[in-house]
Amino acid sequence: EVQLVESGGGSVQAGGSLRLSCAASGFSEDSYAIGWFRQVPGKVREGIAFLDTKDGTTYYTERMKGRCTISFESAKNTMFLEMNSLKPEDTAVYYCAAAHPPYRLGYDPLEYDYDSWGQGTQVTVSS
Repeated sequence: EVQLVESGGGSVQAGGSLRLSCAASGFSEDSYAIGWFRQVPGKVREGIAFLDTKDGTTYYTERMKGRCTISFESAKNTMFLEMNSLKPEDTAVYYCAAAHPPYRLGYDPLEYDYDSWGQGTQVTVSS
């Protein structure tokens, strides 16, 4: 069973940066799709950035494209989301997620496309 534990959320002023981390355990397949979603109250969870652990291929949705970078440190099974030029509308709970094979990247996934989730970490951006 894959378990994901997040850290690194917090409060920042508009224009600032944050780095989220997600430590994974229980990876038993050769590769996974991993990524980050965010959610605000009353709205669906929406995808931000995704990575294929097999070859490092990444995919970014339009929501934060150009303002975030996803990475994966395989030796530590830890994924990261570097966010910069943050805006108040980026305020949300951010979740890391993983999908076992078969999976597909290159599209804006829905929540149910991923089957393992972190506990969520709050990111608050003030103006």
